[in-house]
Amino acid sequence: MRARVWVLTAVMVVVVVAGLAVAVVFAWPHARLASSNDALARVVLPGFAGRVTTVEVSSAAGAQVPVKLQGAKLWPQVQLAAGERLTVALTVRRPGWAGWLVGHAQRRSFTVVTPSAHLLGRWLQVEAGAPVTVAYDAPVALVSFGGSPARTLPAPQAVVALGMAARGAHLAGTTEVAAAARSWESLPAPVQVSWFPARPYPQLLVAPRLGARLAPAGQLTLTFSGTVADVLGAAHPRVSPATPGHWRQLDAHTLAFQPTGYGFGLGQKVSVELPLGVHLAGQNGAGLTRTLRWQVPQGSTLRLQQLLAQLGYLPLSWHASADPRLSSLAGQLAAAVTPPAGRFIWRYRNTPGELRGLWIVGRPNDIVRGAVMMVENTHGLAVDGFVGPQVWQALIGDAVAGKRRSDGYSYVYVHRDLPQSLNLWHNGRLVLSSPGNTGVPSAPTQLGTFPVFEHVPAGTMSGTNPDGSHYNDPGIRWISYFNGGDAIHAFNRASFGTPQSLGCVELPLAAAARVWPYTPIGTLVTIEN
Repeated sequence: MRARVWVLTAVMVVVVVAGLAVAVVFAWPHARLASSNDALARVVLPGFAGRVTTVEVSSAAGAQVPVKLQGAKLWPQVQLAAGERLTVALTVRRPGWAGWLVGHAQRRSFTVVTPSAHLLGRWLQVEAGAPVTVAYDAPVALVSFGGSPARTLPAPQAVVALGMAARGAHLAGTTEVAAAARSWESLPAPVQVSWFPARPYPQLLVAPRLGARLAPAGQLTLTFSGTVADVLGAAHPRVSPATPGHWRQLDAHTLAFQPTGYGFGLGQKVSVELPLGVHLAGQNGAGLTRTLRWQVPQGSTLRLQQLLAQLGYLPLSWHASADPRLSSLAGQLAAAVTPPAGRFIWRYRNTPGELRGLWIVGRPNDIVRGAVMMVENTHGLAVDGFVGPQVWQALIGDAVAGKRRSDGYSYVYVHRDLPQSLNLWHNGRLVLSSPGNTGVPSAPTQLGTFPVFEHVPAGTMSGTNPDGSHYNDPGIRWISYFNGGDAIHAFNRASFGTPQSLGCVELPLAAAARVWPYTPIGTLVTIEN
């Protein structure tokens, strides 16, 4: 009996000791992670917990993230994104004297999410003279304003000044801001913030600013102090002149118009008519505005010359210094304002000196004017030599489509000294030289260079003689008008080579018939002594 008691007692002691050992294991202090106001996390090691021997951090995708444990703080060694979920694995070495009971090492895993900070407001009303500030829902340590390089704040703060006061040019404005809660985080995509003077009525910020140059394919942005729905209702603004494109709402306060195709048109004056009047932010007084206006820049004369050369309308070719990558409409529209670098080369070795003398790079000249008229005639436009949006559209459309004029280049020069003659040059060779008649002293053929503006195989020519009488000559053949009523044409005369006309250049029938196909609209005619 006594032996049985001793056995039971021993068993109970063993059970109690084992239970106490298990309790000690579970109750022994463990390492844990706590939040930190600057590091990724803070390692907390209660008494007798031991010491950290290894730290491993991995991303949600399983990639290793290098970190460094300094003191109790865990610092990333690479930039991390805000809101990124990480797994932190700690290995802790326990005190040697306790290892026999609680284990020599413990490995614990924790989930950590990198902190985020969000703007509390993107449309601000600021009292005149007050600093412009942005507020976040948590303190931020890293900021960037207006695309400037990121800078670390001396201490994290929830309200950050943009570095300007609401006065003068900064009474209203728009900028992009980006901020991160920790200095080791990468900045998120910037967010646009707009501020307005504190007023009790709706205000409007526009980009580009009114009166500024508007890029041909540029976006118009209207940002209201109130929501678009509250300020404009369901109506959209109207763009004039009518432009292909669409309005879209970027956010509750912002409307944007993005043109498509050929954009607003080079040189156009663009206006936007609002459904209701609004106050332009920063404008003096309380007057309301409904019409907004911008100017699209004219196309560059240099780019015009480049396109005319590329498309075969000039006696010169153009070669880009580097690949300009102009296969798209957007690229061509941008190049029309800011032309790429390159050089012009005469296409024909024996180009007449008279023609070479007309050429000026980057400036309007008779060669360009004649080529523009040729483009207008080719595309069914009014032939006036004026380089408007339609001419640019025709040139850019042909450039994108890879179209090129293949009729060659002609030039006519007429010697007014005796014996008078007409010379036809085409694609590097003299095609014809024929005696001709110019105007009599009382009605001389004007000196200078003129593009052909009308080209008819036969017609009636009429006008006033030097003595005041009138003439009407039907059935005149092979007419190319180049200066008012002056034209190259066939005429029946007993002789040629002396002044006999009333300002025209008269040719024998056979010579006129041969010249006419080479003198389409835009062909240059030079009258010289």
